[in-house]
Amino acid sequence: MEDKTTQEIAEVLQRDWELALPESISEEAILQHLANRIVTMIERGPEAFFQLMYRLDISEKKLNSVLNEDDVAHKIARLVYDRQLQKIKSREAFKKANLSKEDEELGW
Repeated sequence: MEDKTTQEIAEVLQRDWELALPESISEEAILQHLANRIVTMIERGPEAFFQLMYRLDISEKKLNSVLNEDDVAHKIARLVYDRQLQKIKSREAFKKANLSKEDEELGW
C-alpha cells in the first residue's frame, strides 16, 4: 500500500511541479527532488511558487511557520508531500464510503 501511495504521489508531483522522477522512487528521494524544485521556483520568482502553494491548499500558517527555519525547502517539500498524501487518503475514504453506500442500496 505504502509503495503504491508513494508512486501515486510521485505521479502527481511530476505533473504539478514538472519534476523528472524515475518510475521507482523512495519518499526521501521525492522530497529531495521537490526541495530542489522549490528552491528553483523561489529563485526565479516567488509568485508562481505561492500560487501553486495556494492551489494545493497548503495552509498559510504552516507555510509561514517553516519559512524562517533551517532547510526551508525540505520542510516545504514535506508540507507538499503530506498534503498530497492527505488528498489520496481522502479520495480513498470517499470511494469506500460511496461503495458501501451503493452496496447498502443494492442490499448487499
